[in-house]
Amino acid sequence: MRIEELGRELRRARLARELTQAQLARAAGISRETLNRLESGLVSDLGLRKVLAVADQLGLDLALEQGVRSRRPDYVRMACTTAGVSLRTPLREEELIRALLTGRVPTGKKVHLRTLFDDAPSPLLRGLADEAARWSSPGKLQRNLDRLAHAVESSRPTEQWLTTR
Repeated sequence: MRIEELGRELRRARLARELTQAQLARAAGISRETLNRLESGLVSDLGLRKVLAVADQLGLDLALEQGVRSRRPDYVRMACTTAGVSLRTPLREEELIRALLTGRVPTGKKVHLRTLFDDAPSPLLRGLADEAARWSSPGKLQRNLDRLAHAVESSRPTEQWLTTR
Protein backbone atom coordinates (compact mmCIF):
# COMPACT_ATOMS: atom_id res chain seq x y z
CA MET A 1 0.00 0.00 0.00
CA ARG A 2 1.31 3.42 -0.90
CA ILE A 3 1.20 6.27 1.62
CA GLU A 4 -1.38 7.99 -0.62
CA GLU A 5 -3.75 5.03 -0.26
CA LEU A 6 -3.24 4.93 3.51
CA GLY A 7 -3.97 8.65 3.76
CA ARG A 8 -7.13 8.31 1.71
CA GLU A 9 -8.39 5.46 3.93
CA LEU A 10 -7.64 7.42 7.10
CA ARG A 11 -9.52 10.41 5.69
CA ARG A 12 -12.55 8.24 4.85
CA ALA A 13 -12.57 6.81 8.36
CA ARG A 14 -12.27 10.28 9.91
CA LEU A 15 -15.14 11.63 7.85
CA ALA A 16 -17.27 8.58 8.63
CA ARG A 17 -16.78 9.36 12.33
CA GLU A 18 -17.61 13.03 11.67
CA LEU A 19 -14.32 14.28 13.11
CA THR A 20 -12.48 17.37 11.95
CA GLN A 21 -8.79 17.19 11.20
CA ALA A 22 -8.14 19.36 14.25
CA GLN A 23 -10.09 17.02 16.54
CA LEU A 24 -8.37 13.88 15.28
CA ALA A 25 -4.93 15.45 15.27
CA ARG A 26 -5.35 16.65 18.85
CA ALA A 27 -6.52 13.20 20.01
CA ALA A 28 -3.64 11.46 18.19
CA GLY A 29 -1.03 13.90 19.49
CA ILE A 30 0.05 15.25 16.10
CA SER A 31 -0.37 18.59 14.38
CA ARG A 32 -3.32 19.26 12.11
CA GLU A 33 -0.87 20.11 9.34
CA THR A 34 0.78 16.70 9.67
CA LEU A 35 -2.61 14.98 9.53
CA ASN A 36 -3.58 17.06 6.49
CA ARG A 37 -0.37 16.10 4.69
CA LEU A 38 -0.90 12.42 5.60
CA GLU A 39 -4.49 12.42 4.32
CA SER A 40 -3.52 14.15 1.09
CA GLY A 41 -0.57 11.82 0.46
CA LEU A 42 1.94 14.65 0.66
CA VAL A 43 3.70 13.65 3.86
CA SER A 44 7.38 13.17 3.13
CA ASP A 45 8.38 11.35 6.30
CA LEU A 46 6.08 10.11 9.03
CA GLY A 47 6.94 7.70 11.80
CA LEU A 48 4.96 4.54 12.35
CA ARG A 49 3.99 5.66 15.87
CA LYS A 50 2.14 8.67 14.47
CA VAL A 51 0.30 6.56 11.90
CA LEU A 52 -0.63 4.05 14.59
CA ALA A 53 -1.84 6.86 16.88
CA VAL A 54 -4.15 8.19 14.15
CA ALA A 55 -5.40 4.71 13.28
CA ASP A 56 -6.02 3.94 16.95
CA GLN A 57 -8.13 7.09 17.38
CA LEU A 58 -10.21 5.95 14.41
CA GLY A 59 -10.62 2.43 15.74
CA LEU A 60 -8.51 0.99 12.91
CA ASP A 61 -5.81 -1.63 13.05
CA LEU A 62 -2.84 -1.88 10.76
CA ALA A 63 -1.80 -5.40 9.95
CA LEU A 64 1.12 -6.94 8.11
CA GLU A 65 0.25 -9.84 5.91
CA GLN A 66 2.23 -12.05 3.62
CA GLY A 67 1.66 -10.31 0.34
CA VAL A 68 0.70 -11.91 -2.88
CA ARG A 69 2.22 -10.16 -5.86
CA SER A 70 -0.38 -8.02 -7.48
CA ARG A 71 -1.21 -8.83 -11.05
CA ARG A 72 -1.98 -5.17 -11.62
CA PRO A 73 0.73 -3.26 -13.42
CA ASP A 74 2.52 -0.58 -11.41
CA TYR A 75 1.63 2.37 -13.62
CA VAL A 76 3.55 4.87 -11.49
CA ARG A 77 6.78 2.90 -11.90
CA MET A 78 6.19 2.37 -15.63
CA ALA A 79 5.41 6.07 -16.11
CA CYS A 80 8.63 7.07 -14.34
CA THR A 81 10.63 4.70 -16.53
CA THR A 82 8.98 6.07 -19.67
CA ALA A 83 9.52 9.68 -18.58
CA GLY A 84 13.23 9.25 -17.97
CA VAL A 85 14.19 6.77 -20.65
CA SER A 86 16.39 9.13 -22.66
CA LEU A 87 17.25 11.60 -19.91
CA ARG A 88 20.23 11.74 -17.60
CA THR A 89 18.27 11.90 -14.35
CA PRO A 90 15.25 9.75 -13.51
CA LEU A 91 11.81 10.91 -12.52
CA ARG A 92 11.32 9.38 -9.06
CA GLU A 93 7.99 7.82 -8.12
CA GLU A 94 7.56 10.26 -5.23
CA GLU A 95 8.07 13.20 -7.59
CA LEU A 96 5.46 11.93 -10.04
CA ILE A 97 2.93 11.20 -7.31
CA ARG A 98 3.44 14.62 -5.73
CA ALA A 99 3.01 16.26 -9.14
CA LEU A 100 -0.25 14.38 -9.73
CA LEU A 101 -1.56 15.32 -6.28
CA THR A 102 -0.55 18.99 -6.38
CA GLY A 103 -0.52 19.95 -10.05
CA ARG A 104 3.01 21.34 -9.66
CA VAL A 105 5.98 20.31 -11.77
CA PRO A 106 8.88 19.07 -9.62
CA THR A 107 12.04 21.14 -9.91
CA GLY A 108 14.05 20.11 -12.95
CA LYS A 109 11.44 17.60 -14.17
CA LYS A 110 9.57 19.60 -16.80
CA VAL A 111 11.15 17.64 -19.68
CA HIS A 112 10.36 14.36 -17.93
CA LEU A 113 6.67 15.21 -17.63
CA ARG A 114 6.50 16.55 -21.18
CA THR A 115 8.05 13.29 -22.42
CA LEU A 116 5.54 11.29 -20.40
CA PHE A 117 2.51 13.32 -21.47
CA ASP A 118 3.46 13.49 -25.17
CA ASP A 119 5.13 10.14 -25.83
CA ALA A 120 3.72 7.52 -23.46
CA PRO A 121 1.17 5.07 -24.85
CA SER A 122 -2.43 5.97 -24.04
CA PRO A 123 -3.05 2.76 -22.02
CA LEU A 124 -0.13 3.65 -19.73
CA LEU A 125 -1.48 7.16 -19.19
CA ARG A 126 -5.00 5.84 -18.56
CA GLY A 127 -3.63 3.34 -16.04
CA LEU A 128 -1.64 6.10 -14.33
CA ALA A 129 -4.74 8.31 -14.14
CA ASP A 130 -6.81 5.41 -12.76
CA GLU A 131 -4.18 4.75 -10.11
CA ALA A 132 -3.94 8.43 -9.17
CA ALA A 133 -7.74 8.68 -9.00
CA ARG A 134 -7.64 6.36 -5.99
CA TRP A 135 -5.75 9.06 -4.06
CA SER A 136 -7.55 12.17 -5.27
CA SER A 137 -11.01 13.21 -6.33
CA PRO A 138 -11.57 12.98 -10.11
CA GLY A 139 -12.21 16.72 -10.48
CA LYS A 140 -9.04 17.63 -8.62
CA LEU A 141 -7.04 15.07 -10.59
CA GLN A 142 -8.34 16.49 -13.87
CA ARG A 143 -7.42 20.04 -12.80
CA ASN A 144 -3.95 18.91 -11.70
CA LEU A 145 -3.34 17.05 -14.96
CA ASP A 146 -4.49 20.05 -16.99
CA ARG A 147 -2.24 22.33 -14.93
CA LEU A 148 0.73 20.01 -15.43
CA ALA A 149 0.10 19.61 -19.16
CA HIS A 150 -0.07 23.38 -19.55
CA ALA A 151 3.07 23.94 -17.47
CA VAL A 152 5.14 21.46 -19.48
CA GLU A 153 3.64 22.67 -22.79
CA SER A 154 2.31 19.23 -23.70
CA SER A 155 0.84 18.87 -27.15
CA ARG A 156 -1.52 16.07 -26.09
CA PRO A 157 -4.80 17.05 -24.39
CA THR A 158 -5.34 15.18 -21.13
CA GLU A 159 -8.95 14.40 -22.13
CA GLN A 160 -7.55 11.96 -24.70
CA TRP A 161 -6.18 9.68 -22.02
CA LEU A 162 -8.02 10.48 -18.83
CA THR A 163 -10.81 8.03 -18.08
CA THR A 164 -13.76 9.38 -16.16
CA ARG A 165 -14.64 8.00 -12.78
